[in-house]
Amino acid sequence: MINLIGIRNLHNIQPIETIPSILEHGILSHNRAKTIKHKSVASPIIQARRENKQIPNGMKLHDYANLYFDAHNPMLCSIKKQNTEIVIIQLDKKILMVKNVVLCDRNASSDYAAFYPVEIGLEKLNFQMIYNRYWTNHKDPILLMEHKSIKCAEALIPNCVPPDYISEIIVYNDSVKTRLESMGITLQITVDSSIFF
Repeated sequence: MINLIGIRNLHNIQPIETIPSILEHGILSHNRAKTIKHKSVASPIIQARRENKQIPNGMKLHDYANLYFDAHNPMLCSIKKQNTEIVIIQLDKKILMVKNVVLCDRNASSDYAAFYPVEIGLEKLNFQMIYNRYWTNHKDPILLMEHKSIKCAEALIPNCVPPDYISEIIVYNDSVKTRLESMGITLQITVDSSIFF
């Protein structure tokens, strides 16, 4: 039995425009998303690194939908100028019970990334560093870079995260909430600027 005690909800960062499609089709893997018109906040440089990465005993990295354990991370920080154009999708941690989910102990594009089945990964991942609000308080540049990467630890879900696992949408301010509501989004929308940068 997989023990999810201590694990918080999972997150995915998306442009506002993608939300209606995600609520209909789910969060798609990079390769599945290619088949529909969509916008992405992902860095093309990072995506190029991820494109041909093979997951041990699994599929290619781009065949998984990726979720963060904590959205308050370097990825979100890197796109902070887009705070009013993006949302954080919060997902039920029970998504980790789906068959063939893989956990990665840091940003999956890293050359140092280790990949595990969920049962083992929950023991191996450094959740103290993942859930630590800041990763920049290291004097040693190597420790700083390692913590930065660990902060972006991922849960890799094969092909698609079904929309049933989406619990709420977190937004930067009231105007973003109003914009989503005007799009007909009825899912819970929470304004929480503290998770953003």
